[in-house]
Parts: sequence; structure tokens; C-alpha cells
Amino acid sequence: MVTVYIPSPLRPFTDQQAATPLGGGTVGEVLENFKARFPEAAARFFTLKTLRYLNLYLNEQDVRQLAGMETPVKDGDELTVVFAIAGGCKSPDGAS
Repeated sequence: MVTVYIPSPLRPFTDQQAATPLGGGTVGEVLENFKARFPEAAARFFTLKTLRYLNLYLNEQDVRQLAGMETPVKDGDELTVVFAIAGGCKSPDGAS
């Protein structure tokens, strides 16, 4: 089993769990099992529109620097889901 760490924005859709063990042979399979277990989170956060903001770290390594969704996983691995925050903020004087 792989421990999947769940970010705060998804927790209302995962029974407030901060982490959950899931099976799978690759990062992609683990993610598919996550989506099957938490379909409301999948529908809200794992869409084509939001996937570009999704970052996955396997044992603290960005999976994009490994084999992406095809990266093999093994028992005891940790997969961390992180959503990038996009946008800017304005200073009090209105400048960006």
C-alpha cells in the first residue's frame, strides 16, 4: 500500500482524512484508486481544467522528473498531492 497525503482543499470530500492507504502498481493506478474511493473529490478536483495545477510527489520527488503517471510504486511509498495556487495579489495601492 501507498500512503496518499491529501491536501486541505480536498479533505471535505475525503471524510476529513489527511492521508489514506491505497493500492496500485504505478502513480497513475494509485491516483485512479483515489478517484474511485473519493468520487466527489475526483469530480471537483481531477478534471482536465484542474490537472495542470496538480503536482504529485512520490517520496518527495516530483513524479514529472521520474516517469510521470507510469512511475512504479511499492509498499511503504508516500504520494503527496499538492495543488499549485495560481494568480497574483494586489498591493494595497492597487499595483500587482
